[in-house]
Amino acid sequence: MGTSEKVLAGFLEGLPRESYFISDKFTPQCADASSASAMKDMIEMQLGLMDLDRFDVYWIHNVSGAPKWTEELAKYFEGKDNVPLLGVSNHNLSEIKQANEILKAHGLKLSAVQNHYSLINRSSEDSGILDYCKENDITFFSYMVLEQGALSGKYDTKHPMPEGSARAEIYNPVLDKLEILNEELKKLADKYGVGMAQIPVAWAIAKGTLPIIGVTKENQVLDAVKAANITLTDEEVSSLENVADSLELNVIRFWEKEMK
Repeated sequence: MGTSEKVLAGFLEGLPRESYFISDKFTPQCADASSASAMKDMIEMQLGLMDLDRFDVYWIHNVSGAPKWTEELAKYFEGKDNVPLLGVSNHNLSEIKQANEILKAHGLKLSAVQNHYSLINRSSEDSGILDYCKENDITFFSYMVLEQGALSGKYDTKHPMPEGSARAEIYNPVLDKLEILNEELKKLADKYGVGMAQIPVAWAIAKGTLPIIGVTKENQVLDAVKAANITLTDEEVSSLENVADSLELNVIRFWEKEMK
């Protein structure tokens, strides 16, 4: 509700505008349903809080009322200068196609898709979303490539995730299977001289996606740079996927659905 924009504004203060890339989202559940200009209200509130005149990428956060909100997004940016990359998050293939058609009708285009995508959740690949993005010059932003740490090597059957957390509920029951995949990740990490967490990120890059990496420490930024400099071979990519597929894991989360 504006808190993240305020924090970010403090971080960006005094930095040259060309030195950073700003991404923000319209979240339908946070919109003022009583306002006839809810899209405009949220966008201008966000820009105002950060003292900016433009975004670099702007998203529809989820599909709640998506056709309506995509239409409102298109109307807001139609004919404007400095139109950001326009994207949708947590949309399936048919919803992505619909968003693209709505934007095209206003002289705009869908430029970005952001979905949960990892070695153990390739639903956006299996459904054809990655292919559609490649065919239509849409950047696919992959999030949760480390599955909230499950593919980082930090957790195993002897060192489970903290009880009571949502991720523990999902991953702790299958840590024995995840250990098998993490063993393969460790082999490649040793080969390339990096930490285990860099291999799933390098895999996501090899698949033609742009991983979203959450960072809270300087070393995590440096690790992300290392991952970007790793080029996995086709054989390594296939081998990792074969191991992951053999585990038959289902880590689809509550906010996701059939991606077709």
